[in-house]
Amino acid sequence: MKKSIFLGLIAMTMIACTEKNQQPTTFAVPAFDQAKNVAQYMPAFEAAIAEQKAEVEAIVNNSEEPTFENTLVALDRTGMTLDSLQGIFFNVLEADGNDEMDSIAEILVPMLTDLSSEILLNETLFQRIKAVYDERESLGLDPEQMRLLTETYKSFVNNGALLNAEQKARLVEINKELGLLSLKFGNNVVAETNAYQYFVKNEDELKGLPESAKAAAAEEAEAAGHKGEWLFTPKRTSFTPVLQYCENRELRKELLMAYTTRGNHGNANDNKEVIKRTMALRIEKAKLFGYDNPADYILADCMAKDSKTVDKFLASVWTPSLEAAKREAAELQKMMDRDLPGEKLQPWDWWYYAEKLRAEKYALNEEELKPYFELGNVRQGAFDLATKLYGIQFEKVNDMPVYNPEVEVFKVTEADGRLVGYLYTDYFPRAGKRPGAWMNNISSQYVDANGVDHRPVIINVGNFNKPTAGNPSLLSMDDVETLFHEFGHALHGLLAKAHYKSLSGTNTPRDFVELPSQFMENYCYEPEIIRTYARHYKTQEVIPDSLIEKINNAGKFNQGFVTTELLSASILDMDFHELTTVDGLDVDQFEAASMAKMQMIPEIIVRYRPTFYNHIFTTGYEAGYYSYTWSAVLDADAFAAFKETGNILNPDVAKRFRHLLEQGGTRDAQELYLEFRGKEADPQYLLRRKGFIE
Repeated sequence: MKKSIFLGLIAMTMIACTEKNQQPTTFAVPAFDQAKNVAQYMPAFEAAIAEQKAEVEAIVNNSEEPTFENTLVALDRTGMTLDSLQGIFFNVLEADGNDEMDSIAEILVPMLTDLSSEILLNETLFQRIKAVYDERESLGLDPEQMRLLTETYKSFVNNGALLNAEQKARLVEINKELGLLSLKFGNNVVAETNAYQYFVKNEDELKGLPESAKAAAAEEAEAAGHKGEWLFTPKRTSFTPVLQYCENRELRKELLMAYTTRGNHGNANDNKEVIKRTMALRIEKAKLFGYDNPADYILADCMAKDSKTVDKFLASVWTPSLEAAKREAAELQKMMDRDLPGEKLQPWDWWYYAEKLRAEKYALNEEELKPYFELGNVRQGAFDLATKLYGIQFEKVNDMPVYNPEVEVFKVTEADGRLVGYLYTDYFPRAGKRPGAWMNNISSQYVDANGVDHRPVIINVGNFNKPTAGNPSLLSMDDVETLFHEFGHALHGLLAKAHYKSLSGTNTPRDFVELPSQFMENYCYEPEIIRTYARHYKTQEVIPDSLIEKINNAGKFNQGFVTTELLSASILDMDFHELTTVDGLDVDQFEAASMAKMQMIPEIIVRYRPTFYNHIFTTGYEAGYYSYTWSAVLDADAFAAFKETGNILNPDVAKRFRHLLEQGGTRDAQELYLEFRGKEADPQYLLRRKGFIE
């Protein structure tokens, strides 16, 4: 590829090692300051695609007998330029996109899908892989090499290598259309989120709302040309404080309904037909491979293996969760009866009365806590925790190019100065950013043919409260947990020690990938950890023990609601992906039937209703949302390994857990966990943590 095309987007920097016997390392730093120059992208992508095609052709046309090195390793090393370019483009598209980038994506996604299909359905390439696979037991491969071979072979088979020519051609078309549908679904959700604005003109309508939330809404309104008013949107940072604190019941209802009906307004951004077409294609694809439904096709390579196992698992947690939620609803109804006798508790009332009940039972008001949770301090607390557990250091770097001024960059090193990688953080909402929080690999770790360890570049993205004129960014308890969660994903990518990029970092089964992230959440409010980061933003006073005690006393509060909301989304996901036809499918009726089947109580709305369920229609978690709860069993059990020693920072246990993180997908996930823990994960730790059992 011509370097001039690509150097505007990627700068390569070699890091020399001075210690004897130390492995040389390198990293790729994106020139993000140029990443919004959309004119660069298509020529760069065209050249990068051509480069990977040539690399694959060289393997296909190799006259030598196929070997592990000249076929499997060679294939894993193809597309390095394209991978880096995708890491840049799709991160900017998700975090700071615009109409021009959306237009490029609509052209690009089919191109990338075609490339993937061309590689995975290349008969000659597959026969080379199969030849090595058939001889695998006699090749003397180490566990990581064997994993690369078996996972590559399965990937080709699961993507159509054994299909006939007609089936392969149809699969190409299905994948291409699915890629475009995914893009359309996500764009529709962003458009719906950005389109809704609710202006409040009279401050009396905001009674009970904290001053910080009012200040943020006033600034938003002024920026929108409505000075003297207050603007609320379906972004969580905007409407959540209203749900928690505002006495105005109609406003609470208005904003919750705006959030939960996105993509379901019968307009150009309506996602119901997108869902129907997506499911039709996923069903057709599953049947091409001999499966009755998409769930069983998707789950074959996960820890759970099939839909029956997932359904059984979800049912086992659903029953105690729902019973807890019913008890909570009854308690909230009693509290509501004091204010509004005869009125029935509704979903827009739950957060409001839960906050009042929490204050009454535990004397805990989240607004009292927020001044101690300044964003920069919380992030530093997460960094310090990683230092204590794994010995790594974080240093802010001020001269790195970024795609938005709000992005910050940190160099991550071992205690002896060796490079671990680079971490970018991007925490505030903006018009071009999709909702939620996530971690992306800008470039993944791997070791090249010369033994050079290419260190990763990772980004954490969120949608936390922006600073206002009077306050810094102050986080809720949920925000704190989200920051630690995404940082756990970042550590999984940063600490990777794989030889092959396809097995590195977060390239694990989906029902295992949430373990590292959810594990970090366990530390948020442990007294010795929270004292390191929770300092009042005005006085710098460390959070008092009395507040820490209140937080931990309230730790099991409202867990029926939290878990039921989550599990209902997991069951809804499975219901969609256990479909065998879309004949007669009405998305709204299907959702209602799913909720009725699980006996969902009307006071709670499923966490993600279908028309804005990005996880399963855009981000690759289809038939996989259960993995958050599956991994929660693992993370509760893993944290118990520390707790049982009497030291939540136990260096020996931390060393074993770091080893698990480093392995990525180089070994079977269950095998890795058994090696760390010495036994299978016990669900009792999760159920006890939530207060469902004693």
